[in-house]
Amino acid sequence: MTQPNPLLSDFNGRFGLPPFDAVTPEHFRPAFDAALGAHRAEIDAIAAAKEPPSFANTIEALERSGRALERVANVFFVLAGADTGDAIEAVERDVSPLLARHSNALYLNRALYARIADLYGRRDKLGLSPEQARVLDRYHTRFVRAGAALDQAQQDRLAAINERLASLGTQFGQNVLADEKSYAMILEESDLAGLPDFARDAAGAAAAERGHPGKYAITLARSSAETFLQFSSRRDLREKLFNAFIKRGENGGATDNRATIAETVKLRAERAALLGFATFADYRLDDQMAKTPAAARKLLDEVWTRARARALADRDDLQKIIAEEGGNFALAPWDWRYYAEKLRKARYDLDESEIKPYFELDRMIAAAFDTAGRLFGLTFAPVEVPLYHPDARAWEVTDKSGAHVGLFIGDYFARGSKHSGAWMTSLRDQEKLIGNVTPVILNVCNFSKPAAGEPALLSFDDARTLFHEFGHALHGLLSNVTYPLLAGTSVPSDFVELPSQLYEHWLEVPEILQKYARHARTGEAMPQDLLDRVLATRTFNQGFALVEYTSCAILDLDVHALPQATALDVDAFEKQALERIYMPAELVMRHRLPHFQHLFSGGGYAAAYYSYMWSEVLDADAFAAFTEAGDAFDPATAQRLRDYIYSAGNLRDPGEAYKAFRGRLPAVDALLKKRGIADVAA
Repeated sequence: MTQPNPLLSDFNGRFGLPPFDAVTPEHFRPAFDAALGAHRAEIDAIAAAKEPPSFANTIEALERSGRALERVANVFFVLAGADTGDAIEAVERDVSPLLARHSNALYLNRALYARIADLYGRRDKLGLSPEQARVLDRYHTRFVRAGAALDQAQQDRLAAINERLASLGTQFGQNVLADEKSYAMILEESDLAGLPDFARDAAGAAAAERGHPGKYAITLARSSAETFLQFSSRRDLREKLFNAFIKRGENGGATDNRATIAETVKLRAERAALLGFATFADYRLDDQMAKTPAAARKLLDEVWTRARARALADRDDLQKIIAEEGGNFALAPWDWRYYAEKLRKARYDLDESEIKPYFELDRMIAAAFDTAGRLFGLTFAPVEVPLYHPDARAWEVTDKSGAHVGLFIGDYFARGSKHSGAWMTSLRDQEKLIGNVTPVILNVCNFSKPAAGEPALLSFDDARTLFHEFGHALHGLLSNVTYPLLAGTSVPSDFVELPSQLYEHWLEVPEILQKYARHARTGEAMPQDLLDRVLATRTFNQGFALVEYTSCAILDLDVHALPQATALDVDAFEKQALERIYMPAELVMRHRLPHFQHLFSGGGYAAAYYSYMWSEVLDADAFAAFTEAGDAFDPATAQRLRDYIYSAGNLRDPGEAYKAFRGRLPAVDALLKKRGIADVAA
């Protein structure tokens, strides 16, 4: 390259944003190489220091190191998730093992670990603040769990495993994306029976984007596929789409993920054994709030038996509707959403097409912002800044005094260059070690993009997803710590979902719905009668939702409890595991193993998918604190929530953090009541 690499200079744009308009895929590999080299030199200098270890020359030095690498990686992985392509994917395949190798070199550095272990052994005599003590404890734990105390032969094998797992995770995610991009069910006008106007408009826009003007396309983006399954009266097309949706990553050929899963599971089990654990699940949960797989299973089992019973009762009601309509077939998985919509109409005189015009995207964004303002005193003002894609938007976040808090970026529409799902990530995390560093936080979603000039309408579940991800965003935006290691969402995975799942509750607060659930065309507020019926359906179809989720969480623990030598047959394992828990034949896991990216694309939730349910126990109890106070925006409760949950990062043990907010640990009762299964016999 003849021009300077924009990734290797300080980001001097407004709000410290990267120069997205100047960055090309060709910049990333040389930027990674340079940044990795710079970080290696910093680590080597810390490890080889002649001065005796101190908190400043070891722990703080580690916290100050790697800044260039962090900048490059943050930009790259935002693009790799939200606006990827062949060139970015090629770089991702190259750098994933490089980053794993670099992590190995850091955490398996014997001289560096000796300095940390020395400090940890003298921790009570160092005069550390509580936050410094927590940082030291977290570093020591990280190094031990990474294998720093193993002998050389064990470390060498562990390093090789980590590199291979990094490559496998990248390949898994790219395979799922390839299957999603390659499929679109192209339809004619005559194929759209049952679809409401908003679904037709979205399908028309999707077809035009794919080069089929005048036709309609249903894609494997969840918002597109599930809308079709919910409304289409064409059973043959529902079956065709459903089978394509659940077969992602399992179609044979280069994008088939089953061999990748088998190798991943085997390597994870071997890694856990090297570190002294019976299974990968034991290793993973040892440093989580649950502590043991048994504790996680206890919760899942308590929910599963009730959820299954509720789902079977609902199944019978759906089968009755089929019979009443003259159908001579048994309810199948591709029928459930369609007939559940009919059942909802019958029970509550309510259907999704009546609700959806009241959940317009921009109004729901405004609702999430207003809720944050009322709880935490935040204001969100739109700003025009260069971003990585035209669909992405930015808002400056300020507090009551007008002081800058951070930048929030929202990227809401599905597209072929974006991985499926919804997530929060960051371009910069909050800290105070090198000055008042404010965060740049992103929410990435996959809502259906409307036709030009049409409003973007969300389902009630889509609106809940928006609030969920914004709860994660607030966890990053409100972070108020000194050390980067503890900032924002850097908490155990079975605690990280508390701020997000808790925030979902405010979507259903009547005064929020009354203010923001307004018709996209007329601007009229949702009629009180309709609002009452919407709120009355809070626990509708919860058997389906819980069975979909809990089966995934149980199989996650099962597959990661396999012994080290297991040669996994993915199809047989999934079939047998579902038979063991008596999975209803009319339901399918929300994420089947071949496309279960939470587990196998990076592995952030491997042996930890139970975390959503664990956190839901916390969030149901936490929102009850506001109910008990008699005000969903009670200032004193909101202040405790901010101080001990949203702004505290990983300053303290999660259990202690929760008790500081609530005064006690929660019980499962609030969750069972919230989900409407408290009265279901286990």
